[in-house]
Amino acid sequence: MATGRDEPIRVLLVDDHEIVRRGLRMLLDRSGGITVVGEAGTVQAAVPEAVRLRPDVVLMDISLPDGSGVTACREIRLASPGTRVVFLSSFLDDEAVMETAIAGGDGYLLKEISEDVLIGSIEMVARGQSIIASAVRERVRERAQQSALPEPAASEPPLTPQEWRILALVAKGQTNKAIGAAVSLSPKTVRNYLSTIFQKLHVTRRSEAASHYTGIVSRRPTLRHRND
Repeated sequence: MATGRDEPIRVLLVDDHEIVRRGLRMLLDRSGGITVVGEAGTVQAAVPEAVRLRPDVVLMDISLPDGSGVTACREIRLASPGTRVVFLSSFLDDEAVMETAIAGGDGYLLKEISEDVLIGSIEMVARGQSIIASAVRERVRERAQQSALPEPAASEPPLTPQEWRILALVAKGQTNKAIGAAVSLSPKTVRNYLSTIFQKLHVTRRSEAASHYTGIVSRRPTLRHRND
């Protein structure tokens, strides 16, 4: 497939499953206009590899063993502004799409897409285009405007609606698997959400997070209806 470039598009693969990386490498290398220059399976490995290799595009899994691909994206874009990031995920989640766009991601694709769509999307992003839907870009602008507003009270941590839903289920004693089933996420993605929630609440245990949630709800009864 023609890319309109003299040089092949240089891609870094970031996914914690070796077999997935191997399949993607074979698929992209045979496209004719794309070459895989490196691989990583964690956030800790992805960021330095992106800085070292300076790929045109990073194809990033959103859920990694040591954190979120969103964190890796943010750090990569800061260290290497010319590198574009496309997320490849098994799940479609509105909040996750929003977080990737806010972090500077240039696209969010599902792993079930066809080979042609994947290659075409990488080519578009390498040309400087975004494959983030216009509706998502509009919501990102709204988020940016809201961020200029005064900070919420200390009793109201700045959690996203999805994070509130997950925290409410934690407070009910639900396991990661049960939470994932309730909000249509994998247990691994739930763990990543919990890591972010714990950071925002400045806690390290589920019991502490649950107590924090219970305390907030007791002070603001309307919160229960908004987030349950």
